Amino acid sequence: MDLNLIFESIGVLADGVLLTLALTLLSLAIGFVVSVPLSFLRASSNRHLSGCVLIYTYVFRGTPLLVQLFLIYYGLGQLEIVRNSMFWPLLREPFWCALLALSLNSAAYTTEVFRAGIQAVPRGVVEAAQALGLSRIMQIRLIIFPLAFRTVLPSYANEVIGMLKASSLASTVTLLEITGLARRMVSETFAPYEIFLAAGLIYLFLTFVISKLFQMLETHLARSTQNQKEERSAYIGPARWRFQLRRNSRRRNIAAAQRHRTQSFIHSMQPKRGSAHE
Repeated sequence: MDLNLIFESIGVLADGVLLTLALTLLSLAIGFVVSVPLSFLRASSNRHLSGCVLIYTYVFRGTPLLVQLFLIYYGLGQLEIVRNSMFWPLLREPFWCALLALSLNSAAYTTEVFRAGIQAVPRGVVEAAQALGLSRIMQIRLIIFPLAFRTVLPSYANEVIGMLKASSLASTVTLLEITGLARRMVSETFAPYEIFLAAGLIYLFLTFVISKLFQMLETHLARSTQNQKEERSAYIGPARWRFQLRRNSRRRNIAAAQRHRTQSFIHSMQPKRGSAHE
């Protein structure tokens, strides 16, 4: 094993990090935007809407991403309606075909992740939001989706890491991201072990950074939730204490009134001394 070649390969392969991150982040952003409404349709009680979304997620989760990428890159060009459309200048480029395949795949997985989080939101929370008079959009924006996102954050972190690794398939459609550059270097140097080891080290570093970022986000959300609970307790605590004092005082007053009425009744039932003497 040539250590010098490994370090030299890392420097060369670093040029493909930007393209890898661009594919990953753009596909995740598009998938996130698409998956949010689809997840609510998937979790709805309407069987027709939920069924349509289920078919979409089942197809894209049940077929290999490489097959989806080949169908988009090689297959769409076979359709005359696509070649004559305004989208053909984009769809004939490998970058946009890879981005479309990654985005559709990410949206399918993220839809099911968010659907599980939405269904995990307690029914009582939703009923409380309805009792406050919030519209459905406000319920989703302020209560349902934030709670669902916090619940599924670890699962979504796995999706982000998976999409980072899946971006390596873009090398099969001539894109020179990390894996694409590694394949080209192997064809030039005939040293696959060192070069692909260097590529693996770069992916490990990127995965480590993403994992740490999500751990920081989870810690921040947990801390903010704890602070909100403490503030709520600090606000509700004195009010609850005063309410308890008032309730105890009211109970003592009621008990004293009952004792007074009982004593008065007993006193009224006792015969008077004058009447007894007569």
